[in-house]
Amino acid sequence: MWGSNARNAHPIFFHHALRGVNNGARMWTVDPRRTGTAKFADHWLGLNVGSDIALANGVAREIVASGLQNEEFIENSTTGYEDFVAFVEPWTLERTSEVTGVPVGAIRELAHAYATAGKAQICWTLGITEHHTGVDNVQSLCNLSLLTGHVGRWGSGLVPLRGQNNVQGGGDMGALPNKLTGFQDVEDNEVRAKFEAAWDCTIPPINGWNLTQMFEAMGRGEIRAVYCIGENPVDSEADATHARAMLEGLDTLVVQDVFMTRTAELADVVFPAALGWAESDGTATNSERRVQRVRAAVPPPGQARQEVDIINDLAAAMGDDDWGQPTPEELWDELRTVSPMHGGMSWARLEAEGGIQWPCPTEDHPGSQFLHGRLWERPVQGRPAPFSCVEDRPPLDVLTDEFPLRLTTVRALDSYNTGVQTEHYSSPIRTGEALSISTVDAVALGVVDGERVNVSSRRGSITMTVEVEEHLAVGLCHTTFHFPETTDINQITSDAVDPKSGTAEFKAAAIRIDRLPVAAGQPVSVSHSA
Repeated sequence: MWGSNARNAHPIFFHHALRGVNNGARMWTVDPRRTGTAKFADHWLGLNVGSDIALANGVAREIVASGLQNEEFIENSTTGYEDFVAFVEPWTLERTSEVTGVPVGAIRELAHAYATAGKAQICWTLGITEHHTGVDNVQSLCNLSLLTGHVGRWGSGLVPLRGQNNVQGGGDMGALPNKLTGFQDVEDNEVRAKFEAAWDCTIPPINGWNLTQMFEAMGRGEIRAVYCIGENPVDSEADATHARAMLEGLDTLVVQDVFMTRTAELADVVFPAALGWAESDGTATNSERRVQRVRAAVPPPGQARQEVDIINDLAAAMGDDDWGQPTPEELWDELRTVSPMHGGMSWARLEAEGGIQWPCPTEDHPGSQFLHGRLWERPVQGRPAPFSCVEDRPPLDVLTDEFPLRLTTVRALDSYNTGVQTEHYSSPIRTGEALSISTVDAVALGVVDGERVNVSSRRGSITMTVEVEEHLAVGLCHTTFHFPETTDINQITSDAVDPKSGTAEFKAAAIRIDRLPVAAGQPVSVSHSA
């Protein structure tokens, strides 16, 4: 579990992982915090925030230096191995320990245990991706699987745990700026021609903008209207003050959502939508690429409508009334004509088989149990998997005397994202809006558990409640982002982004904590919950 507190963020998945542990598997956690997941693990490697690439390079170097690499797999299934070995050579155990803060013995033990295991998986989530090196972080973990052959076969693999229902399905359907349906490249002329013929339209031959680039375009005045579906960027974007200013400056903002979010409150038009996982028919794709049927359990309330119907009516209002009122099955059949990886997944098969894993090109194809199973074919089908030489680069929000503490945002067990779907019920374990700091830092700052303080970064300041955490590393602070109306944490999170993905560096802001002035005769409010 690398950068993944699955105990809180993916509790159902985590119960399955614990079954594996109870059956004899060993679990390692790599995380700056001793999380709830780490407490169940055999080993916890508490690395410095943003040093994941350094640790992965050090583990890779130790595997090679100890002769534990899978030579047969590397020779037959990969490219760039020699260059990679030369690249990681400087990452000795000692240097890796110095950069990451992880003891030499722990790095060595992880490298040997992973390389010699009969089966091994690397699971990760936002602790890896929400950095300005997010893509490189993932590639550094992929290197470890290529060194050892722990990919594309039963029990071994690379597992990016999805944080939201059907986020994989969104990518499948083309909700990415550089991909059309079925992960086909927008800039591929043949691919575009196929879609243009099917849809009777012209598709721009260049990649679109990711979310970060869209906000930059709003700032330049190049985007004047936004249609926001199922997203709450007013609260979810880093440097939220800037994001709100960009949205407020638009000529037109349309929001389609299931609740009146704070983004919807800014909108010129709000379309009340059905809740996809409970009130709609269709499909969803889970983390193992399994496409499954979704069936409405209840009808949408009030004036809420199916999102497909809203979009169809909007198209008609804009002058294209040829779409009609297609059923989910008809839409799925259209998808299959343009997406080869879904071609064999008939509606009837999805109903009968309970789900099929893509790619599934023909109706007699069983689906693909392993995405990278081709790497074990001889000869390898398609292109070999390349090693990646990725540089260790520290967080861009640098720690200084003015901002000496590192803030990382985390997920709480009882809450979800910006709280839109979870804030309306009470929870006996809900305490996530506080700022957790170490015992040592609390003493140095002269603050106590329960005290209100001012928390500042280079982007702004907010007031929060301190929660002293006994096992937290010195210099590290954390809080959730689930309660923006009471603790608007994204006003101060880092505005650095990964240039390859556009993902903001939520995990590594530089902050300081200042005590609030206390009126004469007024005691500090102190609790003893910690």
